[in-house]
Amino acid sequence: MSTSTPLSALQVMQDAPVIPVIVLNDLAYAVPMARALVAGGIRMLEVTLRTPQALACIEAIARSVPEAVVGAGTVRGRADAQAAASAGARFAVSPGYTHAVGQACRDAGLALLPGVASGSEIMMAQEDGFSELKFFPALQAGGPAMLKAWSGPFFDVRFCPTGGVTLQNAHEFLALPNVVCVGGSWLVPAEALVQGDWARITALAQATQALRR
Repeated sequence: MSTSTPLSALQVMQDAPVIPVIVLNDLAYAVPMARALVAGGIRMLEVTLRTPQALACIEAIARSVPEAVVGAGTVRGRADAQAAASAGARFAVSPGYTHAVGQACRDAGLALLPGVASGSEIMMAQEDGFSELKFFPALQAGGPAMLKAWSGPFFDVRFCPTGGVTLQNAHEFLALPNVVCVGGSWLVPAEALVQGDWARITALAQATQALRR
């Protein structure tokens, strides 16, 4: 996928059953972790802007792992969107939704998966042209039952549930017709990063392929 071709949120969601939610505290982990995930079939990598090293990690992955498509998570405003795009991110994921964050991502050329946890937030996102949304925090906000309830009034919305999703319960979400993929932090365990256990990360990525419908 050419880095010059704009992405859509749906392309990000459809690439694999799981988008890894990645927290990196050390720049040295970024490139080998990204290569390990790509080796396991996971290309869309959400690096959260929760650590001081996050932007440098995004930049390193974008530069050194061209097979990966790196995005920024925890994007909360214009400064986050601009910094992520400058670092080489191609998509953004936000924990909630405001008009300002939607416009900021459009201006920065980032595909956006906006976070929603209520019907009002879904309606606000749709008013601004977003119909592929992140349901967050999925388990705490009602889980599969909430997504089933939304499938009636929001029949034209597709979701990526994130928050409390594990390899054990991911299939419950992925079985729903309005769910395209899930977001999960289990693919990149903190201890695997510290130990440099890249083979484990590749194996966890490979295991997600069995989740495909």
